[in-house]
Amino acid sequence: MSNAPETVYTDSPRVSCDGASDIRANGAYKPAALGHPRVWMEIDEKGYVDCGYCDRRFVLKGGPADQQAA
Repeated sequence: MSNAPETVYTDSPRVSCDGASDIRANGAYKPAALGHPRVWMEIDEKGYVDCGYCDRRFVLKGGPADQQAA
């Protein structure tokens, strides 16, 4: 059984992650008791950035790493 890291597609080159989207009810914002500190990251010329805490990958829509557009 494999738990691959989550991939999030975004329109913005600047993203934040707190590792808690999977534990929030109905996607509504609630402070994360089981996540990690919120970090802000910038997507570079590769077209994606990985969170250093939870390995969640953020992919810029239409960027070089966007496999949905292909």
